[in-house]
Amino acid sequence: MVISCFDDVVRFMESFTNLEKQTTHYTTRTYRLDRMKALLAYLGNPELSFRKIHLAGSKGKGSTASYIASALTALGYKTGLYLSPHLIDYRERFSLSGTFFSDELLVQTGKQLQTQLEGFHFSDQWGETDPTTFELYTSYAYLLFKNSGCEWAVIETGLGGRLDATNTIVPEACVLCPIELEHTKILGDTIEKIATEKSKIIKMGVPTFIGFEEKEALSVFLAEAQAQKSATYLLEDAIASLTSRTTTEGELVRYRWKNGNEEQLLLAMRGSVQAQNSALALLVLRSLGLYNENVLPAIEKNQIPGRFQQLSTNPCLYVDGAHTTHSLQALLQSFTLLHGSSKKNTIIYGALEDKDHQHMANLVLDHFQQIIISRPGTYKKSDISSLFALFNALARERTQPYRILLIEDNREALKTAYSMTADSDAILVCGSFYLAGGVKAAFEQIRSAYESQLA
Repeated sequence: MVISCFDDVVRFMESFTNLEKQTTHYTTRTYRLDRMKALLAYLGNPELSFRKIHLAGSKGKGSTASYIASALTALGYKTGLYLSPHLIDYRERFSLSGTFFSDELLVQTGKQLQTQLEGFHFSDQWGETDPTTFELYTSYAYLLFKNSGCEWAVIETGLGGRLDATNTIVPEACVLCPIELEHTKILGDTIEKIATEKSKIIKMGVPTFIGFEEKEALSVFLAEAQAQKSATYLLEDAIASLTSRTTTEGELVRYRWKNGNEEQLLLAMRGSVQAQNSALALLVLRSLGLYNENVLPAIEKNQIPGRFQQLSTNPCLYVDGAHTTHSLQALLQSFTLLHGSSKKNTIIYGALEDKDHQHMANLVLDHFQQIIISRPGTYKKSDISSLFALFNALARERTQPYRILLIEDNREALKTAYSMTADSDAILVCGSFYLAGGVKAAFEQIRSAYESQLA
């Protein structure tokens, strides 16, 4: 195919096997590092042209990565940021810490990758195989960072860690964010098994930074760090107290470090989870000597889509990618601080099939009586009919009345939410980044149509 615009680049990548769409079948035949290593070598190892910080975890790694990248940018470094998934625009996956690459460079680099791939062949005992979509996106990001002259790149794992395509780099630091039960069909059904997969990003002699963890995950991480002779920095060892309060202006966070320093930041990204995400980022930056007076203002201003993001007022509309039990619990607590426990607030909720539906549904029912179940995209498998049935079954066990609707189309779900929510109340969209992205896109369509009618 001919690449003439960025959409062509995406179509080219998506024409390969896309393992991101799978929720099962985590095998060394499909998820592997040898093919990725061979591909990077064939491309001239673009990942060696910049310094790197590598992050893994179940939640918070995207926000933590963006805090680190924004700080490095504020220090004067040209910094690439590689995240997944995107909310609406594929360009969100590879950015210059808050800004998109130029369309010219995106297309030029896409053509470069397409041309170089024509001569790439990989075969093993199972025969010849092509790179996967995620391997190509990762390679594309590295080429973008190299071609644009990035000095640093902050790189988030896609899934797991051990066999993730990003786990072919040797970074300046490895960062492990909180672990929770997720992708259990792929990564394992216990905290220890999931932590083991994530721990394999730790590299020999490379310092490791660890956020607040359950003891089962922490023991796995410490054992791996010791085996890799990695200097280890624990957030719980560095900070004496960490408190936050969600306000209409942002997340007000107070940090009291064990060295006696105290700080207060008003983060643009709302939600109590951002307190520990930003604290972990600060621990990394200061420990690596990457800090000056420009860092704190940059962290305060930093934002990425889909993190308790407010889209409108009257009624307030928020989208968030919370998709684990703990992240959903933290989000709902922060939302309640802003909007109370009004029976007339509305939630649009949808989750992929490999989530802890029982606990997450109960959390939603604890906070909302107006609930719309909607499809979290078509990118990965979901069963919203079963989710709708679960919500109704759990609601029947409670005394308060619920209004629970199943509206598959995100735009129709949003229109219905507006019709049943007063201007003084609020709408929250969560359960999946794909749902958040779908509703955000629907909101933009509705707003554009309204504005064109007024013009």
